[in-house]
Amino acid sequence: MDAQPIETPLQQNPPQDKSLLIVDDDRAFLARLARAMESRGFEVETAPTVEEGLTALRKSPPAFAVVDMRLDDGNGLDVIAALADMRPEARAVVLTGYGNIATAVNAVKLGAVDYLAKPADADDVYNALIAKDAKAPPPENPMSADRVRWEHIQRVYELCNRNVSETARRLNMHRRTLQRILAKRAPK
Repeated sequence: MDAQPIETPLQQNPPQDKSLLIVDDDRAFLARLARAMESRGFEVETAPTVEEGLTALRKSPPAFAVVDMRLDDGNGLDVIAALADMRPEARAVVLTGYGNIATAVNAVKLGAVDYLAKPADADDVYNALIAKDAKAPPPENPMSADRVRWEHIQRVYELCNRNVSETARRLNMHRRTLQRILAKRAPK
């Protein structure tokens, strides 16, 4: 018997259905991205909140999704997880202005095929949605020591289910200090 290679979702062909759900609370960006994706052949539905995104999923789970990580009413990963449950072959991309390794790993575990830092243009989003090859180009510049520290804090924070007090205890730091670090953008 010949062994058949196992395809991962990233290696499979993208779905033929061109339905796309975009969930983002920045309405100007949402409108621009929706127009750009429609011009690339997608049938776009938009939602500015997690709740509206989940409602759209229940109505008709799309073949593709682009979801912002932090939304006014919650975490975009809830939409990613729901989509993976309703339509496992769907391809989802997470967008965020607060990129870190821990949340990227979490997004992929929940079913996202890629994780893009804002500002991402429509070409980046399109390529992430339809790409068959999962290899990303190597980084041009390595992370700074401050960035490595920040990534470690974010990882522990995610492992503690985003519980600030528990994270502070495990990192042996004051809770308020941790809250200030978490409120800031990632260092370069």
